[in-house]
Amino acid sequence: MKKQKSIALVAHDNRKKDLIEWVRFNKKKLRNHLITCTGTTGKLVEEELNKDILGHEMVVKKMKSGPLGGDQQLGAMIAEGKIDVMVFFWDPMSAQPHDVDVKALLRLTVLYNVVTASNRSTADFVISSHLFDEDYEVRLKDYSAYIQRPMD
Repeated sequence: MKKQKSIALVAHDNRKKDLIEWVRFNKKKLRNHLITCTGTTGKLVEEELNKDILGHEMVVKKMKSGPLGGDQQLGAMIAEGKIDVMVFFWDPMSAQPHDVDVKALLRLTVLYNVVTASNRSTADFVISSHLFDEDYEVRLKDYSAYIQRPMD
């Protein structure tokens, strides 16, 4: 993981306000990294990151909306090693039409050892860590035995 991180920011509808508030608070730090978001969240994050900024506007890479495949697009990026950190403010109080996609996305973050924050406290700890602004060697579990298992 390089000093400049590739960060995915995701929020369910009832948590978008919370994520944007977190982005506003951490704008200076986030502007040094590559940001990818799902759907509407991406538009809101890009707008917030570029508020009151003179000069270089930041472009946020926007995937599809989560229920329209954005979660799966992020999952593919994780599997390809293109996401280092994911901040996902999900709504634990509402069932989502794409809950299976959300579960699959979170599974991939664990499988590929991606730093993941699902609430404000964890996101605050992650972004304030000295490791956030340094190169970091990610240690992945060796799945070669699984890949090479006999198929009967």
